[in-house]
Amino acid sequence: MKSSKSGKVMLLHLPSHKHSPPTVNATEAQLIKKIPVVSDFPDVFPEELPGLPPDRDVEFAIELVPGTAPVSRRPYRMAPDELKELKVQLQEQLDKGFIRPSSSPWGCPALFVEKKDQGGKRLCVDYRPLNAVTIKNKYPLPHIDILFDQLAGAKVFSKIDLRSGYYQIKIRGEDIPKTAFSTRYGLYEYLVMSFGLTNALAFFMYMMNSVFMNELDKFIVVFIDDILIYSKSEEEHKEHLRIVLNRLREHKLYAKFSKCAFWLKEVSFLGHILSEKGVAVDPSKEKDVLNWKQPKTVTEIRSFLGLVGYYRRFIKDFSKTAKPMTSLTKKE
Repeated sequence: MKSSKSGKVMLLHLPSHKHSPPTVNATEAQLIKKIPVVSDFPDVFPEELPGLPPDRDVEFAIELVPGTAPVSRRPYRMAPDELKELKVQLQEQLDKGFIRPSSSPWGCPALFVEKKDQGGKRLCVDYRPLNAVTIKNKYPLPHIDILFDQLAGAKVFSKIDLRSGYYQIKIRGEDIPKTAFSTRYGLYEYLVMSFGLTNALAFFMYMMNSVFMNELDKFIVVFIDDILIYSKSEEEHKEHLRIVLNRLREHKLYAKFSKCAFWLKEVSFLGHILSEKGVAVDPSKEKDVLNWKQPKTVTEIRSFLGLVGYYRRFIKDFSKTAKPMTSLTKKE
């Protein structure tokens, strides 16, 4: 039971959080059985994450600028339908052990963002006050062009997307209170890495590179929580796919089967179409460019340049063509 600042009492269900064996969706289990190699690894594709992630060699840390004092912000106001959804998602995360009630001196406001691929709302936290006093992790993200340069001669592809990848990493115990977030129904804190934390992406990339260090630049591309396995023959692909799935099993990292694809001659990956013929722009992304509204502000211009710049390898004299728009983003 927990009292809110308004004096109202909210009943919370606080289960124990042991790491239970993953369960597989019955329909997906039947599909998995039919896929060569993948059929030996149904436990890698659970219906839901089995609870708190296991202890790993690395945990997410939040290092602060020396002399920083705790920062606390009041909860954002939410519409009635958002408050209803807030209760549901808080309880879901409590049940999974991802969050717990907090008495931390820290607190950033919770908010909802729209899910682009599935619809609905995702509970997030506006961590800007915390991020402003966090020492930044400069771990580099791989350059897309360099990743794709490795694929010459590849004929068979599989792609694997991790299930809620951030939630598969624990936060270092002493840093858990820093993740506290304020809501209409009280203060909570994350035990797993949360969306919005400034170093989360860099740390996730570091962890994935560590897990697959022996396979990188040989037959695997890793970009955050997306994994591409590429091979020159089906026989090679059997071996490569088994190695990757074994590695996921060993590290208790779980994938979302509905977002994975196996044994493909052509695959959509990171906004590109990959095949034996080479790399091409995903047609759906071409539509995004063609349907983009005319930018009218510096921010909108930068957003558009970011999108088209992602495909600069396909645009002749990109820098020259984009120069008139780029000049509009520079301060006088």
